[in-house]
Amino acid sequence: MAFVQPVTLAQRGVQLVPLELAHETGLRAAAADGELWKLRVTSVPGPDETRAYIETALQARTEGHRFAFAVLDELSGRVLGSTSYHDILPAVKRVEIGYTWYAKSAQRTHVNTSCKLMLLTHAFETLGCHVVGWRTDNFNFASQAAIERLGAKKDGVIRGHALRRDGTIRDTVMYSLAQGEWPEVKAQLLYLLDRPHGKGGAC
Repeated sequence: MAFVQPVTLAQRGVQLVPLELAHETGLRAAAADGELWKLRVTSVPGPDETRAYIETALQARTEGHRFAFAVLDELSGRVLGSTSYHDILPAVKRVEIGYTWYAKSAQRTHVNTSCKLMLLTHAFETLGCHVVGWRTDNFNFASQAAIERLGAKKDGVIRGHALRRDGTIRDTVMYSLAQGEWPEVKAQLLYLLDRPHGKGGAC
């Protein structure tokens, strides 16, 4: 049995559902909202890459090392973006959260904070994870700041770790959150969502 089982999560008008080929049109529209594939430090699919992006995610789900979600507006069903558990390690009960991106119109709203609350709650309280990790491009300063705002600790930098979409080689900044740190982080996420005009960045 796979460590991460298919599940639908919902929080404050935002829904996470297992990513499927049926989301192709909505995912393409979300990426077009801001032409996100033009950003050098992200892996957002271009218009002609969306189906392959989903197929790759589904193959990774079958292999057990990544589980991708479509992020939906619960009321309208509109696709707002995507996020994943990845580098899933059942033996040590560790997952990472990544492959996260949102349509420009959903950025700097409560969407990301809601998604992180759902993913972290499920990881720590349902899957029983000991650690949840993140990784990001060394030049993706917005992502680094958003991860740090969550309360995650910086583990270090892996130099010359991966290729960017433009063919250059990136350094990868690694972060993690331990199970014992989760209650305080959860309280902070709830506080951010409950305050007027709560906002959260992407990570």
